[in-house]
Amino acid sequence: MKRRDFLKGASIAAGAAAAASTLSAPAIASGKRELKMVTTWPKGFPGLGTGAQRFADKVTKASDGQLTVKLYAAGELVPPFESFDAVSQGSADMYHGAEYYWQGKHKAYNFFTAVPMGLTANEMDAWIQHGGGQELWDELGAEFNVKGLMCGNTGVQMGGWFNKEINSLEDYKGLKIRMPGLGGEVLRRIGASAITLPGGEIFPSLQSGAIDATEWVGPWNDLAFGFYKVTKYYYWPGFHEPGSTLAAGINKGVWDSLTPSQQTLIQECARSENNEMYAEYNARNAAALDTLLNKHGVQLRQFSDDVLNAIGGASGDVVGEVGDVDPLGAKIYNSFISFRKNVIPYAKISERAYADARNLPFKYSK
Repeated sequence: MKRRDFLKGASIAAGAAAAASTLSAPAIASGKRELKMVTTWPKGFPGLGTGAQRFADKVTKASDGQLTVKLYAAGELVPPFESFDAVSQGSADMYHGAEYYWQGKHKAYNFFTAVPMGLTANEMDAWIQHGGGQELWDELGAEFNVKGLMCGNTGVQMGGWFNKEINSLEDYKGLKIRMPGLGGEVLRRIGASAITLPGGEIFPSLQSGAIDATEWVGPWNDLAFGFYKVTKYYYWPGFHEPGSTLAAGINKGVWDSLTPSQQTLIQECARSENNEMYAEYNARNAAALDTLLNKHGVQLRQFSDDVLNAIGGASGDVVGEVGDVDPLGAKIYNSFISFRKNVIPYAKISERAYADARNLPFKYSK
């Protein structure tokens, strides 16, 4: 019996080894696996790039080295916007990026990062984890051989940097602004000329006058890019990305080859980084905004209600068109919009109401 059990076990092991060799899977040696993770971020880029590295390190440490995640920054292994294809096709095992970068694959990917007038960071977490979002994300990813997980959030982004004040819709007419994705399409609908530029080209384009305005992320990253040196009007709120979720995407063959405990470990490390990045952005944005205003003389401005109403109407049209792509797009759109409709009334009497109350005259006794 022992000999038969041994032979049976050897046969299973040989079969598993053969299967592993045919997968576009990570290197496997002595039970240890190395996962190649490509990113859409420059090496060491504050928040986004450093968060991706932190996630990679968490997986490596938490697994006690059984899973080693080796990070390749944008361009080191593949160009940044080829990360999805590299993972889908198996030349890389994982990526860290923003899912709306893949809207060329399917427009519904926008919903898993941010859409104009969409969900905040907390609400995105709620939809993904408890509103059916993860299951829909899995269904979408299955079409491309990718498993997606939340792995970071920048929170509410700023409305952008402008070389003039924006007092009415007329001020958007012909305005050359860098804003990609659905937010850019919204601005086109109200008369702006929205273009897409990679991060490294934004500052020189503002400086030369090739563009009149730009959005990027928020005070922490915007301060690092030095936008205050060439434009002084800084607008809020950022309608286009109210809670931008970042993602870890994993080749489905690699994901399925992991043990349940390894899958759980990666999921929990991604969840941990999702929370940590959001906390870091909140802390660092507050300090960076103070620097921009009080050291560099940036003029903070709020979009008028008239401008936001027009943007809101155009946003509804643009986001609604994503739901018309195909049945799965409609399914994702309906789930997202239904969840948004349900959480807004509670937000009014909870976080928003508290924030309004906290702004009333008040101070601690000491």
